[in-house]
Amino acid sequence: MSSADPICPLCGRPIPPDARQSRHHLVPKLRGGKGGPTVLLHQICHNEIHATLSETELARGFSTIEALRAHPRLAAFVRWVANRPPAFHSKTPGGRRGPKRGRA
Repeated sequence: MSSADPICPLCGRPIPPDARQSRHHLVPKLRGGKGGPTVLLHQICHNEIHATLSETELARGFSTIEALRAHPRLAAFVRWVANRPPAFHSKTPGGRRGPKRGRA
């Protein structure tokens, strides 16, 4: 880990070169964000965002890092992951956004 490593804006931990990482479109590409601003995140942080919020929710109310960090599930995730090493990665627990709407 180097002091020159980028910092994940969601969790605040460094992103070392060996860490799984990806770019997150603050406004999803399919909701008008193609060519818009992106942020570099740990892959685990990116996965948690998309497991928590739909593309529509991201576009309508969670298109900033501040809004993402204020979401209760993401705030709990940030507290949990803060104690993990910078290159830590695991499967995102709990799957995606709960039960499918419209199903019994």
